[in-house]
Amino acid sequence: MQRRDFLSAMFALAVADVRRDWGRSAYAAKNILDYGAHSGGKELNTESIQRAVTDAHSQGGGVVLVPRGTFLTGKLELLSRVTLYLDVGATLLGSKSISDYGGGPGRHLIFATNADDVGIAGSGRIDGQGRSFWEPSGEEPMPSDELWRGVASHKLKPKKAGRPSPMIFFKECRGVQIRDVRIDNSPGWTLHAFNCDDVTIERIAINNPVDGPNTDGIDLTGCQNVEISNCIVQTGDDAICLKTTDPNGGEPRLVKGVKVSGCSLTTCCNGFKVGTESEGGFENVIFSNSTVYSGDVAYDERVISGVALEIVDGGWIDGVQVIGIQMERVRAPIFIRLGNRKDPYKYSQRGLRHVSIEDIHATDTLMASCITGFPGTIVQDVVLSNVNTSNIYPSRAEWLGGTVPERPNGYPEVWMFGMLPASGLYARHANGLLMQKTTFSTGARETRPTVIFDDVKRSRISGFTSTPVIGSMPIIQLVDCSEIQIVNSIEPQDTSHFLEVEGSRSTGILLVDDNLRGVGKPVETSHGASPGAVTWQTPGTASK
Repeated sequence: MQRRDFLSAMFALAVADVRRDWGRSAYAAKNILDYGAHSGGKELNTESIQRAVTDAHSQGGGVVLVPRGTFLTGKLELLSRVTLYLDVGATLLGSKSISDYGGGPGRHLIFATNADDVGIAGSGRIDGQGRSFWEPSGEEPMPSDELWRGVASHKLKPKKAGRPSPMIFFKECRGVQIRDVRIDNSPGWTLHAFNCDDVTIERIAINNPVDGPNTDGIDLTGCQNVEISNCIVQTGDDAICLKTTDPNGGEPRLVKGVKVSGCSLTTCCNGFKVGTESEGGFENVIFSNSTVYSGDVAYDERVISGVALEIVDGGWIDGVQVIGIQMERVRAPIFIRLGNRKDPYKYSQRGLRHVSIEDIHATDTLMASCITGFPGTIVQDVVLSNVNTSNIYPSRAEWLGGTVPERPNGYPEVWMFGMLPASGLYARHANGLLMQKTTFSTGARETRPTVIFDDVKRSRISGFTSTPVIGSMPIIQLVDCSEIQIVNSIEPQDTSHFLEVEGSRSTGILLVDDNLRGVGKPVETSHGASPGAVTWQTPGTASK
């Protein structure tokens, strides 16, 4: 099914419930037609709509009704206890003129500041006419064999005159509710909540072109107690993104208590992302029962990482759960990165720990998943459980055994190290990594190891399966690793050897109950690793 057809089918199921609640409102809805608004999409209605909002607010709150028709508008401010309701067949059309959004950086189509119980609802549509604010970027076309690291939305850029972004912006609000609306063609970020509490976003559909520059779907910065459910996002930048950096220079606010469930996400960037603006902390975040997918499109139009968790600016992650995610044609399923671009606040709890990723099924991927810290700073306690991935990208000889740069200050993206020398998972500078019931498959001529651990300690692999590796490389490669258990795993047929241990710092490698029967050389040590670093026992054999 094509993305457009899928979006339309899903959106048809999302019918507004808000209208049933009008009868319980203490105040009648304010119809913008009664304030002088005109449909047709040619006459600017900013003042008429704003008067309706102000009137509803002054009377204690209520609903401002945008009826059937197309209503052109510039910048609108929502106020406390006011819901902007778009009726069936209603379109709120953003002006193509940047002057209709005011001056300075605060250019938005709809915004609210320090408001209580405020929101947008209804089964109508908001259209930002984004293409009016973009122009070609002049970026040189990428060679076809390098499109795995391309980004379709880099072909365009904002015009020098500027653009309204975020298109919809809630700042320091409480009780924000956004339900059922369809939001199309954002000129920049689509929906952004900054330092807000008690936010509900449900059954909305965001539809931006895949080449739209910086058209994030839903961004949450410093928000707490948030629920995003049953939403459809297709866009040209990160679909749902959590951040903890104050653009005004203030100390960041903790992101806490965020639940995202039942969503369908597609983009040419990342599906569900934490970071990169990560000066503060992220705690108690759950992403569940959702789909991250790409159509059968060019590689530079595909999702980069299905799930990306990135702490690179001095903040921390402590408690993120990802569960029940179906991925299709994403470039890499999982990207976890602890970097060191800056550290402005010197928080004692800086780091990346307590991440649980389970029940992931990813088909037609192009790149290995990646979990990396940097020297002296480690990723801690990541669990991968029941993760099944299928990499279809043909292996190349130049990727085999390549040196992976550290790049602690680099912008975090799964291709930041180049194409990795592993086909399934590459992990470096990590402690307490638990892999259980993981399955990795590749094409018929894969020559790279399935899994590489480099400077990984106190970790366990259990119930691991893989397709064969062609040539001289092992299924699992451990480099300067210690206290690693490999339990109840199966050696695939037609593979040179199962495990290779490298480096003089490797020690305490234990294989237990692994099915390595019929393998001429199940374990090999090299590059300074002591044969005594490995203890192994396969069914029916003694310890070696």
